[in-house]
Amino acid sequence: MDCLWIQKLHSLGLLSGSFLLSDTMQEFRTYYYHRQHLVEQLATYTHKMQKALRLMNVRLDVAIRDITGKSGLAIIEAILRGNRDPYYLASLVDVRMKKSQEEIAQSLHGSWRQELLFELQASLDFYKHYQNALLACDQVIEQALRRSVPVESVSKPAEKKLSKHEKKPSKHTPAFDLSNLANQYFQTDLFAISGISYNTVLCLLTTLGKDIHKFSSAKSFASWLRLVPNNKISGGRIISHRTPSGKSYIASALRQAANSIGNQTNHELTPFFKRIAYKKGRVAAITATARKLAVIIWNMITKGEPYKKTQVKANSQRTKEAGLRQVQRRIEALDLSPDELMRLLSRYSLSPT
Repeated sequence: MDCLWIQKLHSLGLLSGSFLLSDTMQEFRTYYYHRQHLVEQLATYTHKMQKALRLMNVRLDVAIRDITGKSGLAIIEAILRGNRDPYYLASLVDVRMKKSQEEIAQSLHGSWRQELLFELQASLDFYKHYQNALLACDQVIEQALRRSVPVESVSKPAEKKLSKHEKKPSKHTPAFDLSNLANQYFQTDLFAISGISYNTVLCLLTTLGKDIHKFSSAKSFASWLRLVPNNKISGGRIISHRTPSGKSYIASALRQAANSIGNQTNHELTPFFKRIAYKKGRVAAITATARKLAVIIWNMITKGEPYKKTQVKANSQRTKEAGLRQVQRRIEALDLSPDELMRLLSRYSLSPT
């Protein structure tokens, strides 16, 4: 009976269709999910190496920020080869390291226990294995993307613009030229949005791609990402407006980008982030900023528009001016005398202008 009722509703046009990925995007998504699994395994064995070193009283993670970088791996491999001199180990670090060799050497005095050295060696072997697997996965993703990307190359003015917005690579940045591939595929430069990283663009490219055109509006796209309030109304009253639960890799990537925007001071979306954080807290501000990023990305990809940084700043300025006008109307509604107004302004250290 339920099937008959659903069929009747669908025949009358009362049910909206579900979002289904194309075969190409399902292939890309499988590659991306496997890549994320490899990244998680790399993090797992990095933590295991940190734990083994810490239990031997070797605080390499304090001396060096990333123990799996060039300097950190050189020190770990030297320890496993039998070198125990802290000053020799400290000499293996890169010359650009902020801490001095003396400070690093003080963190490398340890009690070298055999079982922990065995765990350290095994964790290092697994780390290198998953690192090689990640490079192989990146090669497969690059080949798959090049089969789907249009043949035309990026023009020289666009290439200069891409190099202008070039991001600093992070720990697990894809090992191929993602900037040109994404620009050819989306026909717009998503890297122009400061705060958007390589991993965010790779997530959009491999888990959604051109299927973003299936969403009729930016609102429906943000709703599919579960970045909008889920208003539950009963008796004309909203009893809950929490965002819907559910896992979305794109939403997680946008939340990470929104969190980085909240830590910046000169970003055009930082005033919006701080305004929401002041009213509802940082968690709500991250979700709201992620939703705004989703709307910007939808407009850029579906309409082929560049990122309008000045327009975003202008919208933020208009919101600020509207808030000032609202405060002015409230002060005028109090009908204060000039002396009372001056006392009120002096209490809060405000200028009469």
